[in-house]
Amino acid sequence: MGSSPPPRPPHGSNKPALSLHVPEPHFRPGDPVDFSFIEVSKPGAQPRPDEACEAAETGPLTTDLVRVLGDDNQAHGPWDPKLDPETLRDMLRHMALVRAFDERMYRGQRQGKTSFYMKCTGEEATSVAAAMALASDDMVFPSYRQQGILIARGYPLVEMINQIYSNRGDKLKGRQLPIMYSSRAHSFFTISGNLATQLPQAVGWAMASAIRHDSRIAAAWVGEGSTAENDFHAACTFAAVYNAPVIFNVVNNQWAISSFSGFAGSERTTFAARAVGYGIAGLRVDGNDPLAVYAAEQWAANRARANAGPTIIEHFTYRAEGHSTSDDPSQYRSAQEREEWPLGDPVDRLKKHLIAIGEWSEEQQEAMDLACAEQVKAATKDAEKNGILGHGLHHPFHTMFEDVFEELPWHLEEQAAQAIRERKIKWPE
Repeated sequence: MGSSPPPRPPHGSNKPALSLHVPEPHFRPGDPVDFSFIEVSKPGAQPRPDEACEAAETGPLTTDLVRVLGDDNQAHGPWDPKLDPETLRDMLRHMALVRAFDERMYRGQRQGKTSFYMKCTGEEATSVAAAMALASDDMVFPSYRQQGILIARGYPLVEMINQIYSNRGDKLKGRQLPIMYSSRAHSFFTISGNLATQLPQAVGWAMASAIRHDSRIAAAWVGEGSTAENDFHAACTFAAVYNAPVIFNVVNNQWAISSFSGFAGSERTTFAARAVGYGIAGLRVDGNDPLAVYAAEQWAANRARANAGPTIIEHFTYRAEGHSTSDDPSQYRSAQEREEWPLGDPVDRLKKHLIAIGEWSEEQQEAMDLACAEQVKAATKDAEKNGILGHGLHHPFHTMFEDVFEELPWHLEEQAAQAIRERKIKWPE
């Protein structure tokens, strides 16, 4: 599968003809789904090395799969972070709130209130659980599907929605694509639409923190497809050479827009295994197991703080929805994939764990889901008072000339004045 047929050798040549391999996903639309090729490790069977160990000791964990929650909904093995029930309930609520937020914003886009949105359904643990394992002032360098970090850190929902709507309440003044948030107060670096640029930025920030003898580390998130970008490899090189206190979270959700992970190299080995070539620590974790995600991120954070170096964590998960509101996944993958995914749903797994240990119930879950939906609804109505797409409630026109120069150069002042004059003639307010 995926290889072109051997061509006929050149005339007069007795040398074997070369053939090109083209990766192909296991199933396409209409095909039956069979994930039996995925090796799902036994929960609790993976050893937990010392956080300050030599990077080489983590080699076997780059091809295994760190798991904590079993089919019995109990926590198993040395990677169990042994979180108290209240922390687990907070984690569950953050993930439920992310899901409610996603649903509301998706509907808002379909109603024409914003131009674009990206859901993270099925991947909530990779941002929420990971963020909770970090210190609140550790600097995070997210990709575009980590809204869970802001929600876990208490960023106001109304501010997120203002940004998505690009309205007059948007603190970024409508200059960023919807969902590309930024909050210095929450140590959340500005999201960039250019893939993988956040990785060398995270390394540079981490190096600066070490130079200042600070205690804060950096953590970055990137999709598995973006590990094929040059910036990923440049970041790994600098992190390895300078022993930067940084974590690279590779969210392997199996699909990069419409291209499956094989085009980024997953047919050859795991993404976590790339750590081996750079001589840095690597972990491959069940990305739909919130306890395993928390434990892996905590391990890597403690390692960075102990000056033991960077870590690559591959979060093995699944993108349950389309790449974005501009994408139709039914055109390139089987509709049954989501239901057949062998690692389940992170929200459901954590809920069942809390019920199994006697700290939750289905009734409490229903009440919490309703409360989350109402919270998002209220925030949405507040944000809509500042405007929605196309309704004219946006930042004043002259703000396009602000925030670049401390003192606006004379030629831009002239342009601003001219633009405002013309605007008043053509579009009186």
